[in-house]
Amino acid sequence: MLQFYLNHQLVRPTHRAGSTLLDYVRYHQHLTGTKIGCREGDCGACTMLVGELQPNGSVRYQSMTSCLTPLGNAHGRHIVTVEGLGQEAGCLTPVQEAIVAEGGTQCGFCTPGFVMSLTGHCIGGAATDEAARAAIDGNICRCTGYKSLERATNRLTAQLLERDAAPERLTWLVEQGFIPAYFQQMPAQLAELRAETVADVAARTGGHTTGANGTSEIPTSYLLGGGTDLLVQRADDVLAAEVQLLYGHAERCFLRELPDGRLSLGGATTVEDLRGSELMQRRFPRLRQHLKLVSSTPIRNMATVAGNFVNASPIGDLTIFFLALDAQLTLQDAAGQTRQLPLRELYRGYKQLNRQPDEQVVAISFVPPTADDTFNFEKVSKRTHLDIASVNSAARLRVQDGVIQEAHLAAGGVGPTPLYLRQTSAFLAGRPLNAETLRAANDVAQQEISPISDARGTQEYKRLLLRQLLFAHFLEHFPEQLQLHELV
Repeated sequence: MLQFYLNHQLVRPTHRAGSTLLDYVRYHQHLTGTKIGCREGDCGACTMLVGELQPNGSVRYQSMTSCLTPLGNAHGRHIVTVEGLGQEAGCLTPVQEAIVAEGGTQCGFCTPGFVMSLTGHCIGGAATDEAARAAIDGNICRCTGYKSLERATNRLTAQLLERDAAPERLTWLVEQGFIPAYFQQMPAQLAELRAETVADVAARTGGHTTGANGTSEIPTSYLLGGGTDLLVQRADDVLAAEVQLLYGHAERCFLRELPDGRLSLGGATTVEDLRGSELMQRRFPRLRQHLKLVSSTPIRNMATVAGNFVNASPIGDLTIFFLALDAQLTLQDAAGQTRQLPLRELYRGYKQLNRQPDEQVVAISFVPPTADDTFNFEKVSKRTHLDIASVNSAARLRVQDGVIQEAHLAAGGVGPTPLYLRQTSAFLAGRPLNAETLRAANDVAQQEISPISDARGTQEYKRLLLRQLLFAHFLEHFPEQLQLHELV
């Protein structure tokens, strides 16, 4: 049985798990403060907070776009809408006060989304101006511009320094009016809810389910993780079908180091899980910078690694990232049998996968870069953030004594599938690191790719972009050996 807390109230929806949280909240709970905007996760007008019980007994709150959140993913969690922040009549929260004081709202349509994102930041974000601005990177305002909103975030940063000095963060947030007092009961209530619904996990995780009338319902037809692409492309189909919910399952959400030194992560690990992982940050010093190029904070909180892979987009950011790392996939079929498959062998053609219909990507493993390696990820899009790439590329390189010992290059947007550039990578190995080598490598790369003209650029433009990104990988990490003017 699907159940979760909506603001301060326990609800038990009977709607399909593949319907959206946004529609349930607006049309069935009549909480219309959450707005309907793009329905593609781009504008942030529908932002809510999703709280999940952590192993230490606390609740972690993250901003998510409810237009792409499957209703089933709310199960066992605390969903907070702008109405759930309500204080005494006539009183604004400090977040709302900051936005009003700095003139950060005009028509007001986007304001609830900004309030929710900034409130989530105030609950768990770092007390810095940069972190506050990053919290609203998925919220779009068409009226005020952003300087007023940036000033509002700066006002909040000063207050959050007091939060960090308080002995108990949650108590301080309640006392200062950032959140209502019922938030303090939520850890215990979610723990009780989890205990009550353990038996319901089987129904949530797919296969045939039995309805309330004892009849057998429609078999699972969609595997649904964060929903950030499937609910854009096939929302009506998902709504009409039974779905197997994968988001947030403990056995699919992990990141650990294996005895052989490889890193392993679950298929339902989110982009933000990766970005916030200390283990990943130790191995990828520029990880936060690289993954900030992947959409926005609310989408990164939802989008899963396996979902990015099996979506099979030629420009999937995580796919390109992990192709350069020679990641290995663990596929599991309906009978529980597993097999290993290199990510480089997953794609047979445009949107065609080398897997059986009942196979799922349950885990990913890879050898992390060593101290002798460099790793780089580059992306070009019309907008720097919250946009789809025209071309993206990743490179894992090992250079010693001026010689390229190893090179592993991947590129997206330049063919019908995400590409591991085998010939270019092989060509670079063993050659001196100089401008002549890179120009020759670009000639090889241009033979490996087959871009087409589309909304994100002409094929000539994409060829130019790949050349520039190829050079950028080396210029970024080896500025003493290479100069830009030598390559142009």
